[in-house]
Amino acid sequence: MSGPNAGEAVIETRALSKVYRDFWGRQKVRALKALDLEVYKGEIFGLLGPNGSGKSTTIKLLLGLLFPSDGQALVFGKEATDVSKNEKIGYLPEESYLYKFLNAEETLDFYGRLFDIPAEVRKERIEKLLKLVGIDRARKRQLREYSKGMTRRIGLAQALINDPELILLDEPTSGLDPIGTREMKDMILQLRDQGKTVVMCSHLLADVQDVCDRIAILHQGELKELGRVDSLLTVEDVTQIRGRNLSDDCKNELRDVLQRHGAELLEMDNPTTTLEDLFLSIVRDSEARPGRRIVRDEGSPESSPSDN
Repeated sequence: MSGPNAGEAVIETRALSKVYRDFWGRQKVRALKALDLEVYKGEIFGLLGPNGSGKSTTIKLLLGLLFPSDGQALVFGKEATDVSKNEKIGYLPEESYLYKFLNAEETLDFYGRLFDIPAEVRKERIEKLLKLVGIDRARKRQLREYSKGMTRRIGLAQALINDPELILLDEPTSGLDPIGTREMKDMILQLRDQGKTVVMCSHLLADVQDVCDRIAILHQGELKELGRVDSLLTVEDVTQIRGRNLSDDCKNELRDVLQRHGAELLEMDNPTTTLEDLFLSIVRDSEARPGRRIVRDEGSPESSPSDN
């Protein structure tokens, strides 16, 4: 991602912590421990972690649905508990809470009215969103007749009805078939191209690797890794060389020998691992050696995976 807005933080957390307590006020679960991170305008940020890692708690704190036990969360420069910020936010929960007796048009019109969107603007936006998420032909069907994949699509449209600047997506590809998954990822990339900021939680690591600029990996409430996807997946201590028309002799030589033999050097760089391998390595290391281990972040994203 590049442009004049690169580096402008939309989300900032500073030592953000959350402790759940029992009826007597005793600590029951420490769900989040001193989380420090920034999400920049116009990027797709992935929040990863196994069940119970603190992902959902983080999202609820950013939305102002929970109060922090310690630390601070800022969204658009305002405290996360300031409800005025919510007019700029779209949220797709893991399970969308929709009225099943309404059809797609009625659903989007209902939520558009809640945001006090003028009738003409609302009508135009509904038409655009139904086409964007691919359910315009099913607009008159009640939501009770929708499949899980179609429900995810209308849920995304509902999250976008207020034309938000920040979009929080919890398991956005859940319930989608391979074609629907690819379309959902394309829509997420399109939102970034429109200058919107996207934060997505997902356990489908391949999806995150395909679309995210940067990721944070949480485990047991602690931040374990934070950085650009391409940087985190690069295997620094291995060099990969690809060439054309290499003889048996020059396969075992370095760059100058390749050139001397007349071979064309196509590539010499560090190979990358997969996000799945990185994720499993971090979680296993965290379980074996508890404690925070953070990769220094490179700052705001300058290029996206789709730019390569």
